Amino acid sequence: MAFFSLKQHWWKNKQNQSKASGNGSPAPQETSFDQVRKTEKAYETVKRGTEQVPLDKIKGSVGRYTDFDKQFRLEGSDNEERLASLTQAMKEGRPIPPISLYQIKDTYYIVDGHHRVTAARILKQDTIRAKILELLPSGETVENRLYLEKIDFRDKVGIPKVIDFTEPGQSEYLLEQIVMHQQFLTDRNGQETSLQEAGADWYRTIYLPLGTLIKNSGLLCSFPDRTMDDLYLYISTHQWQKESKRRYGIGVDKLIPRDMEAFRRKMARSKRAGYPEMKRDITIFILINIDGTQEQRLLDKLFALPEVVELHSVHGSIDLIVKAILSRDLLASDAEVISEFTHSSLRCMKGILSTQTLIPGLSLVKPQC
Repeated sequence: MAFFSLKQHWWKNKQNQSKASGNGSPAPQETSFDQVRKTEKAYETVKRGTEQVPLDKIKGSVGRYTDFDKQFRLEGSDNEERLASLTQAMKEGRPIPPISLYQIKDTYYIVDGHHRVTAARILKQDTIRAKILELLPSGETVENRLYLEKIDFRDKVGIPKVIDFTEPGQSEYLLEQIVMHQQFLTDRNGQETSLQEAGADWYRTIYLPLGTLIKNSGLLCSFPDRTMDDLYLYISTHQWQKESKRRYGIGVDKLIPRDMEAFRRKMARSKRAGYPEMKRDITIFILINIDGTQEQRLLDKLFALPEVVELHSVHGSIDLIVKAILSRDLLASDAEVISEFTHSSLRCMKGILSTQTLIPGLSLVKPQC
């Protein structure tokens, strides 16, 4: 399973778009709905019902995009009065009918409700309630294939959000998880559980807890081109579905048991604020030989390293002994973290001739009186 193999031609286009906008998403601008619809070949429609839509996802207007400015304002005193009245009503919390939108992928276009959108922006709201008719793209592109796969999975298993993978063909592995969970619920309850019931329960009791662990861990900083859902897929599949040997660090089985239902039970006993950390400390001892003329300078530089908790100058075949505590995340092995520390922080120092790293096994420490 090619979790981290990029579809180069698609990803290169995506990166170029990100550079153009400067923030990783298409630059906001007024867009001709008809032109986008033609480009995407978006003619098949699906009613999505009524939901809250982020205002920054509303990029244009259907049929009248040349009649409005970038704030969807019409000129004229009558329009100004209507906008002021509507803004006051929304400010007071009076019920306002939902607007009507067309959706093409992640972008929305106003069919009815320009003044309500403008008023919501004046009031600095983040979202607005809208009736949505989605037009599905049919152009033969990797990006469209990925988008259609994501919304098909969401609708099939009855979850409230799109799982945001960066590569096509990955949702089948999550479907396997939900089918496994479906069988568990059926056996536990003694009656048939539908796929959508199992999907909703999987989303709430398994996907969200593991997703929260990943977000809290800071792992995403190490994978800037990946999403939280990419990491969820990688970790959960290797823990619960694959038999291959893992390359990431030890200790993960205690944090995320090999059995998916065991993980669900474990997380059910914890409140979100009490979720375990996805980081582990590694204690190491490093024996160092140095150029004696550099000793005082090296003592100062080594002791200034945040990972170093003890530093001893000794007599004998070894010049210095360092005790360091390193921190690793879930996907890093001890060897990787130790190698990175010794090479980037120690061996690059002028005057260090050689190092030998010792990793303690069983440690017995007397309490301090």
